[in-house]
Amino acid sequence: MEEFVFLAIVQLKIKRLPHCRELPRRATPGSAGLDLTAAIEHPLIIDPGKRLPMPTGLIVEIPDGFEGQIRPRSGLASKFGISLANCVGTIDSDYRGELIVLLINHGDLPVTFEPGERIAQLIISAIPTIEVIEVDNLTDNSDRGAGGFGSTGRS
Repeated sequence: MEEFVFLAIVQLKIKRLPHCRELPRRATPGSAGLDLTAAIEHPLIIDPGKRLPMPTGLIVEIPDGFEGQIRPRSGLASKFGISLANCVGTIDSDYRGELIVLLINHGDLPVTFEPGERIAQLIISAIPTIEVIEVDNLTDNSDRGAGGFGSTGRS
């Protein structure tokens, strides 16, 4: 069986603002996301149950047909309970403001963020153009049908 390798290079234009510490980059060659860092001058503390908008010092130009996704870092989540207040942030291709990461502390202790610390990941994903078509009836070839929450079993 042949292996399929998908190779694509997507150019992401980035404008660095004066308070930006560093450009986003992959931690390892196999990393899916680009690490975003805290563009702050002094440490900031986020208390348990609180949210903190964290600047990155970056403005991006995402190509048409793509979106940016801000995702939490698993290490911050597992060690400190830090995640994103909106779970995954979406950056539309026509947005030209600074990337701000809205962190939330789900943990029991305050967490201090240092200048330049990695705070989230940026994923660039292709998105299809969607054509919405209104119809009177939909096909009924689904085993699930209209079953909602929990309808496919407990696990």
